[in-house]
Amino acid sequence: MCIAVLFYRIGAIGQTIFNNKVKKIATFLDKGVPVPKENFTGTVWVNMNVKPDEGYNVNIGTVTFETKARTKWHSHKSGQMLFVIEGIGYYQEKGNPVQLIQKGDVVKIPKNAVHWHGASHNSSMRHIAMISDYDKDKTEWFQPVSDEDYYSYKPAITLEHSTINISDTAHKNHEELWIGYKSKAKETDPDLIEVFDNFAFDEVISHDTMDVKIRVLMIMASTIGSQALTEYKMFVNAALNVGVTPVEVKEVLYQSVPYVGVAKVIEFIYATNEIFRERNITLPLKSQSTTTPETRMEKGLAKQKEIIGNRVDDMYKNSPKDLFHIQQYLSANCFGDYITRDGLDIKIREMVTLSFLIALGGTESQIKGHITGNANVGNDRQTLINLMTQLLPYVGYPRTLNAISCLNEILPAK
Repeated sequence: MCIAVLFYRIGAIGQTIFNNKVKKIATFLDKGVPVPKENFTGTVWVNMNVKPDEGYNVNIGTVTFETKARTKWHSHKSGQMLFVIEGIGYYQEKGNPVQLIQKGDVVKIPKNAVHWHGASHNSSMRHIAMISDYDKDKTEWFQPVSDEDYYSYKPAITLEHSTINISDTAHKNHEELWIGYKSKAKETDPDLIEVFDNFAFDEVISHDTMDVKIRVLMIMASTIGSQALTEYKMFVNAALNVGVTPVEVKEVLYQSVPYVGVAKVIEFIYATNEIFRERNITLPLKSQSTTTPETRMEKGLAKQKEIIGNRVDDMYKNSPKDLFHIQQYLSANCFGDYITRDGLDIKIREMVTLSFLIALGGTESQIKGHITGNANVGNDRQTLINLMTQLLPYVGYPRTLNAISCLNEILPAK
């Protein structure tokens, strides 16, 4: 009986050899030339490694698919093999469900099987494609892959010892952030994952229409306040997967320093840099600073008054002389060095600050101040309720309820 497609992980030794070889190939290759548009959807390049006219009866090429790019339905008389060397993609054979393919996977495509392959909806993908018996081969191209087929991938959720009943909405929202992610906790703690995923990725997300980029940024900010490094790394990847820019990620991280303290933030900086390197994001990023040592106090004080209001004058007026320098630090350092930066607008920055404070706990006085600050820059009560709702699964009920108490005091329901 013919097996439609075989996906497997190469053993430890074989995997190392395979990876070393394909890395060497990829290192010396650029993206090559654009492929014929009539046979592909999206942006695709090919770089031919071995051509039949070189004396080998094979055709080997490295194909790079940008996010959402894919082939048309097609078949090869001699069959085909795909060696995935970067990113995450999809493969589907006619009549079978879409399969996830990622770095290290080998896809063996039977002769004459009608199929398509390409990048996933939030990641690029590169594979080496090989056709043997090239002198006997014939490639036939058919219709484009419909969006319905392309977006039909669903991860398997049945485990060896149990089945997790996660809603379709929770699956969709989870996959939007981490396509194909295989949770170890699903295997060891399926009951918890079922409850959490249905709550966090269905019930909570369905509460409002907060933009996914903003939601992910706010949760990411809260993980810094919570000192949850593992979850932070998950949400940095999620942020990049949904289109948050590296600058926006870094600006949230930098802004956490005056609120959380660099001693707690430094490990998050190192973790972020490692993720950026893995994604080939060049460091350092372009500076977003808008002040100089000469202007930081003036611009910081102006930004502080824009957010906090005239209460800033009272803070200076009522400050004891021996603590006057702290007021100056707040204006010049917290606001002048950080909040005046480009990369995030002021409404997002105030929501980020509030996310830090809620996650930190014990910051009710500052939470009240920044609820006022959010209102001053245009974030109304409903926006802040939505924010607190989205943070709830990650910071817990006590800190969320404390924040809601502050909200009801500063911006009471009408």
